[in-house]
Amino acid sequence: MDLSPKQIVNKLDKYIIGQDDAKRAVAIALRNRYRRAQLPAEIREEITPKNIIMKGPTGVGKTEIARRLAKLVKAPFVKVEATKYTEVGYVGKDVEGMIRDLAECAYRLVKAEKEEEVKAKATAQAERRIVRALAEVKKDEKGDTAKEVFEANLLDGLRKGLYDNVIIEMEVVDNPQPMELVPGGAAISIGSIFGDMFQAKKKKRRFSVKEAFDIALAEESDKLVDEDAIKAEAVYRAENDGIVFIDEIDKIAGKGNRSGADVSREGVQRDILPIVEGSTVVTKYGPIKTDFILFIAAGAFHVAAVEDLIPELQGRFPVSVELKSLTKEDFVRILTETENSLTFQYGKLLSVDNILLQFDQGAIERIAEVSVDLNATSEDIGARRLHTVMEYLLEDISFNAGGGDYPTFTLNIDSRYVDEHLKKLTGDRNLKKYVL
Repeated sequence: MDLSPKQIVNKLDKYIIGQDDAKRAVAIALRNRYRRAQLPAEIREEITPKNIIMKGPTGVGKTEIARRLAKLVKAPFVKVEATKYTEVGYVGKDVEGMIRDLAECAYRLVKAEKEEEVKAKATAQAERRIVRALAEVKKDEKGDTAKEVFEANLLDGLRKGLYDNVIIEMEVVDNPQPMELVPGGAAISIGSIFGDMFQAKKKKRRFSVKEAFDIALAEESDKLVDEDAIKAEAVYRAENDGIVFIDEIDKIAGKGNRSGADVSREGVQRDILPIVEGSTVVTKYGPIKTDFILFIAAGAFHVAAVEDLIPELQGRFPVSVELKSLTKEDFVRILTETENSLTFQYGKLLSVDNILLQFDQGAIERIAEVSVDLNATSEDIGARRLHTVMEYLLEDISFNAGGGDYPTFTLNIDSRYVDEHLKKLTGDRNLKKYVL
């Protein structure tokens, strides 16, 4: 996608308030990928991504910035936690798993695109299968009707959903359950290993028409797409467009006293190092070179500092940005300016039960004040605090709404309503119910 860094930041602004330094850093990194792709091959091979490390408390947008960035350009994206990995030789997840997860994400991304391309043809073929199965069930209704007319009528009814709950019998591929061949590794189907060496077994099963159509559509799509081409494209996308977000990187940083735990954490850092530097990881879709994958590491760094990471790993994250704690003004903007804000989401949820929510400015500011106060007096969980406050605020109306055909009711939420319904939360600090 040919977007300038300014355009990328503008798009991120729709979902994340503030944190301009972090947005600029990821926008430049993304644009540099596009710039690199335009260069001759011999120069392109020499230019590697400038990995980013984000410092900041929880809930300020570190993960969301990376996730939205990947979604913006439809790039394969995985989020992993550094604390989940163990040093080579110990029981637990090995660091190469993050690249296998990235390959899996890339494969699903490419496959979905290819299936969309053949959707019309696959749908027609799936409909033919369902109509044939329906014709067997409905043959007593055929009478003297010509076969073509009878099947055309069935197809029309199928498309209108008239037969969704009718039970039919259909032959489907019998997929064996995938097996985990390596502890902590990806589950791999025997069929994916041996490919077409063995003919896929089929068996007749009974389904509702609605279920059968979904299964038939998936099978017909699989027949129409080129599996080898999908795997090759997935490997290419993972290598050149992939983004790996390593959270809690600060938890594996040593603190200078070199205890046994610090030695173990350093072992994990040294295992991560070759992945970030550039190596080849074998996946079930093919070997993946990590040289051009963009790595974004993040952590709160309350106890440890970036300097507590081993120097070699620090050197692989040359861009360092600090994200700030959220203020009352930030919370107000999160509730009013972001696309699909929390107030919008709750409004849509309750509109299903004919309740229209209207928040005035006083209510928005009071919600923001309460959220900031709770973050200051208990654990600072950033924007996630808004979920707690909103759940508490709308608990009564959410519980009492629904269950009948009631006329539309408008609920005006002002600062007085907020104070009344958040009395327990603000007075008693009763957060046990919403522990995050």
